[in-house]
Amino acid sequence: MVNTEFGNFFGFCQEATLPVCNLFNGTGLKGGNGEFSAQCELKGIPLSNGRYLTNLGSIIVCGLAVLVSFGLLFLSERKKAAVGRREMQLFLLGYIIVSICEIFTVGGIPLNPKVVLGFTAVHLAAIAATTWMLMLNGLVGFQLLDDGTAISMLLVLGSAAAVFVGTGYIALDTAFSWTGRFANSLQPPNYNVGLYVLYWLLPLICLVVFFLLETVLVLRVLGERKPMLYLIGAALLFALGQIFQFTISKYICTGTSGKIDGALFETLFTLLSVMAVWTFWSSITEDDWPVPPETSTGTPYG
Repeated sequence: MVNTEFGNFFGFCQEATLPVCNLFNGTGLKGGNGEFSAQCELKGIPLSNGRYLTNLGSIIVCGLAVLVSFGLLFLSERKKAAVGRREMQLFLLGYIIVSICEIFTVGGIPLNPKVVLGFTAVHLAAIAATTWMLMLNGLVGFQLLDDGTAISMLLVLGSAAAVFVGTGYIALDTAFSWTGRFANSLQPPNYNVGLYVLYWLLPLICLVVFFLLETVLVLRVLGERKPMLYLIGAALLFALGQIFQFTISKYICTGTSGKIDGALFETLFTLLSVMAVWTFWSSITEDDWPVPPETSTGTPYG
């Protein structure tokens, strides 16, 4: 049973391969966590000197995610008149950083533990900042500010940078105990309210707000329903990835004798979800949406 105490990651780290767990086990790898070992130890592919490449499948999918994201960046650049083009590209760049870091934090390439902890801090910070930028993408369509302008980009980048720095600092202080303020030894095991809020709750809130904002935009402003298929598809794909991560993962790990677990499928379905989000954005930035006469001047679409 997962411990749902606010701020406690212990139960989650028992059930799934999460980057945040690297900060608590002190090894930078899920396998061999001592008192924090998971229900099924993820070993993956054996290498020399007792080392393991713990999740090759995740590494491959992360590499694919980087390639796909660069492709979406290129396609976005071609949509010159699309509303929120630059903001969407910032989101894709954030997702690329997340995917690269995941190769080293979840993929389990054997490195010096301190290096892995550094990648983990960047990974957690990038997740928080990227979901924050996605939420702001949901606001862009309402044209509160002209998209792509210096002010718009500064607000997106500046606020995302603040989230990135705040989350990254807490993660690094947790891993290396610079001040002792965030060290998990204060309230063991695997307890950290700061990361629970910034890495765990904030991204969830951002995703929900993005979904609600875009739903209002499509149904109330554009008066369309077809784009909702892409948005709902993105939400379902993301949810399916979380099911694999937290519910099915231990069964996959046990069934494959520790070669892979649900992290592989979580990464895959997250990639598919990002692709669906991009497709949704692309579909609502076409020029053929019916625009009400009273909003024909300065409208975000059409």
